[in-house]
Amino acid sequence: MELIRGLHNVRPSHNGCVATIGNFDGVHLGHQAVIGQLAEEGQALGLPTLVMLFEPQPLEYFEPDHIPARLTRFREKLRALSRYAVDRVLVVRFNAEFAALTAENFIRRILVESLGVRYLVLGDDFRFGYKRRGNFEMLQAAGREFGFHVINMHTFNIDGQRVSSTRVREALAAGDLATAEKLLGRPYRMSGRVAHGDKRGRTIGIPTANIHLHRKVTPVSGVYVVEMFGVRGEPVDGVANVGTRPTVGGTRTLLEVHLLDFDQDIYGCHVNIDFLHKLRDEQRYDSFEALKERIFLDIDEACAWLRGRDEKNKTAL
Repeated sequence: MELIRGLHNVRPSHNGCVATIGNFDGVHLGHQAVIGQLAEEGQALGLPTLVMLFEPQPLEYFEPDHIPARLTRFREKLRALSRYAVDRVLVVRFNAEFAALTAENFIRRILVESLGVRYLVLGDDFRFGYKRRGNFEMLQAAGREFGFHVINMHTFNIDGQRVSSTRVREALAAGDLATAEKLLGRPYRMSGRVAHGDKRGRTIGIPTANIHLHRKVTPVSGVYVVEMFGVRGEPVDGVANVGTRPTVGGTRTLLEVHLLDFDQDIYGCHVNIDFLHKLRDEQRYDSFEALKERIFLDIDEACAWLRGRDEKNKTAL
């Protein structure tokens, strides 16, 4: 998969493609269906598939104080897209200059002249250009003029409702990881590099891998049963806390993972954390001793849940 960072890096060799445009936050089953739809047409036309993304996402630019939690950071999104039939990802810097681009110029300069789009898959509610004047009907008219097809993406439903990033966020906020997994087609995952922390956990025999999330808003919060990938013996079971650690006066949201039956040095490792089951919300305790007791109870509950899962899997076999 080729990453094109910015419109200024689009080359003549990039002209000619089938494309889709959007946030692709979470790369859920609905997104995967769009990519599959695009790949089929790309194969028929002998053209590469291209996904156009924006950084920051448009809502993050226009309403920075009211942004929804991102399901995937940029790197996580690229890694997810690379698993599917995506040949190119074009990342457009969403800034004042781009926001001022008229809908007509977006079509002519970017879609037609730079990318040579032959087939475009979009939602029929897609809006673009200065003051969001551009819409699906305008693109269809432009397609007739410039010789490209504009297709409405197929609606992908699960349990009678459309799969969307908003629906995944709602499931995660409710602690319903099973529904989130069903919508994503995989467990919800966060990634990051293991960093040194204040090492309080070591003093009570519960060392944790600390991962800075680099997010303004996180879609999950609380204590979870997790699996870690990216270390020897993966996946490794664990208990994770996502929060600010109010009992010890924390302020920044952090992902802390205690790995079960594990004693490797993994500082500096880039790891992936799959969230399997929510145990509880984060709480503030009156003392560190009370927090310690609660953590040991969390570990016991996590081990019980994991045993139940393993027994269920054996029965299924």
